[in-house]
Amino acid sequence: MDPRAGSVGSAPSGGTLPLVADRVAAGRPGTRRGQRGTHIPGQVALVEGSCFAVSGSGGDMAGGTTAEHLQGLFFRDVRILSQWQLLVNGETPEPLAVAEDEPFAATFVSRAHAAAAQPEPSLVVLRSRWVGQGMTEEIEIRNFGEEAAYCSVDVLVGADFAGLFAVREGTGLEPEGEPIIEADGGSMVLRQRRAGVRRGVRIAFAPQAKVGEGGASFELIVPAGGSWSTCIEVIPVAEGEDIVPRHRCGEIPEHSAPAERLARWRKQVPMVETDYAALRTALARSAEDLGALRLFDPDHPERVVVAAGLPWFMTLFGRDSLLASWMALPLDPDLALGVLQTLARFQGSDVDPRTEEEPGRILHEVRFRESVSLSLDGGHIYYGTADATPLFVMLLGELRRWGLAREVVEELLPHADRALAWVTDFGDRDGDGFVEYQRTTDRGLVNQGWKDSAGAIRFADGRPAETPLAVCEVQAYTYAAYVARGHFAREAGDEAGALHWHARAAALREAFNRDFWDDRRRSFVLALDRDKRPVDALASNIGHCLWTGIIDEDKAAAVAEHLVSPQMFTGWGVRTLASSMGGYNPVSYHCGSVWPHDTAIAAAGLMRYGFVEEAHRVITGLLDAAARQGGRLPELFSGLDRQELDAVVPHPAACSPQACASAAPLLLLRSLLRLDPWVPQGKVWLAPVLPEEVGTIVVDRVPLGGARVRIEATGTALKVEGLPAELELVQAGRRPTTAG
Repeated sequence: MDPRAGSVGSAPSGGTLPLVADRVAAGRPGTRRGQRGTHIPGQVALVEGSCFAVSGSGGDMAGGTTAEHLQGLFFRDVRILSQWQLLVNGETPEPLAVAEDEPFAATFVSRAHAAAAQPEPSLVVLRSRWVGQGMTEEIEIRNFGEEAAYCSVDVLVGADFAGLFAVREGTGLEPEGEPIIEADGGSMVLRQRRAGVRRGVRIAFAPQAKVGEGGASFELIVPAGGSWSTCIEVIPVAEGEDIVPRHRCGEIPEHSAPAERLARWRKQVPMVETDYAALRTALARSAEDLGALRLFDPDHPERVVVAAGLPWFMTLFGRDSLLASWMALPLDPDLALGVLQTLARFQGSDVDPRTEEEPGRILHEVRFRESVSLSLDGGHIYYGTADATPLFVMLLGELRRWGLAREVVEELLPHADRALAWVTDFGDRDGDGFVEYQRTTDRGLVNQGWKDSAGAIRFADGRPAETPLAVCEVQAYTYAAYVARGHFAREAGDEAGALHWHARAAALREAFNRDFWDDRRRSFVLALDRDKRPVDALASNIGHCLWTGIIDEDKAAAVAEHLVSPQMFTGWGVRTLASSMGGYNPVSYHCGSVWPHDTAIAAAGLMRYGFVEEAHRVITGLLDAAARQGGRLPELFSGLDRQELDAVVPHPAACSPQACASAAPLLLLRSLLRLDPWVPQGKVWLAPVLPEEVGTIVVDRVPLGGARVRIEATGTALKVEGLPAELELVQAGRRPTTAG
């Protein structure tokens, strides 16, 4: 029988149907259903790789309207379904519940409206959906009534093939020409040519479906106590070729490639036990979300990378992927390796003002709008970022410190040297030792640090700064990159190289502490503008400078004081821009909001310089914010003060999950443990300082130096098992002058 065939079943033995709750609750042992899906307020989002679906709580998708233009099925930056609606007896069923089984799967439960002569509805509708290189949906109707029930079932289908950013802005949603719709037996195909690329989607229905231009319909009678079901496949079509979905009708979902990959991920991630529920829940959520955000390139399936975030950034991003995988090192160092290998593969080689490519530069993002290839090679690459290139070298150094095999890291060293050559030849535009940015065309990003929205870099009086700009955290990343390269040289026995890179790091640190320090405000400035004037706004970027260790210790206390001041710390996290600054707006993108990864980096910086009490305030505040949001930290939330409003106010444009935010609790854990390995030197710094509310933390299966280590900490007490014998345990915090 065709697996998509509709079927009518009789009642099971005993004459009654299983409870709907049994169907919803049945799943992977130990899994709490309803806790795995992505979150967009009022909607349900499922994701696998570069494919995701957003629907209402009943499962319908109605993209293209003013209020709901995000909904639809998206594949590689294009909406291939903008309408997906189920009608039973001509009406939309009433939504009852959603079981979000996995990041890529959900079951929608609803009930059909009662017929005129019925006292109450008797038909329950189950829609089981799996997303991955398309979509598969099984529709089941169960009749709990005492009589057989006639049903008409209609599935309404539409596709506008709108680009992701057109959908995001709610503009340009009208198709360029009418899509071509063809009905072929039990299938319908919608096609359109745009920018010279032929795109399409095939909807494969059961043979008995009546397929027309608007969708398909079924007529059936469901026996009393019985059920009817059918399965539908939504198949992307590129240049006339079907792309096989990850999940197929008739196959066991648990045996699909996404399900098996996620199961392997769950088995390997470290186990965390703690008395502090907020930390425990946030760490569990982190592991799940990072697992869901992984991307697998068919050209290099062994190289796993992490996408930046759902829904807008389900692709490889230089900065985001580097920072997220850095923070996720205690979870899986292989994620950082895959990110580095993939970014090295696309490292700039030519000078192209259109894409801002330059030799040695690390990309900003990959997009697929005009590509039909499943490989990352087929995407459009944009290079306009100043921070990804030094971050590449910084992460490579940290990965080696973590104990990854020397030969694997050494394969990437030539790419690190090319990245550092970019710093000298292109990043330092005027030869003053600082890395600046300025876009090469009016289509590029004006700001090319992590705060890359227009107007994000401002003076204290609110005036936007003009490029070229040298922002403070990029200098900090560059300093850390120089230090890392010096360690590589020393490890290889190249003493002259080590002295060279450490001298460059020392010179940059000296210049930074001189030129970026504002003695009047007792803080570091946000940037130097095109005329080398200090951009004197007080902003969270200074926390990144603490994190890398570029700040002289005699200035660190003032920076710490600013970070936890009422102007910057909301009680939930650190504001991107202090409330005392011109242009402050707590619900803006970068001028007063709170970004979890930014706050976690500030906490790590505070802990690195020994400001334990301040770090604890920031860490517990951010974990409280996570607890208020079900354990998941979104990309950003508002900078409204906790004392004024005891609620975490979401930002409407935030991705959730977002890779850096998802990884932030892992950096918080590492900060609490003060865990800093330097495996090539045979040392591991590990000196936990836990606040009273945390109690005990047990972290099992931490990947370190080729082993799996168990760490148990209570307050400042420590017990470690499984540490390789060649590693010395140093029970002290790693300070800026300790181990580089």
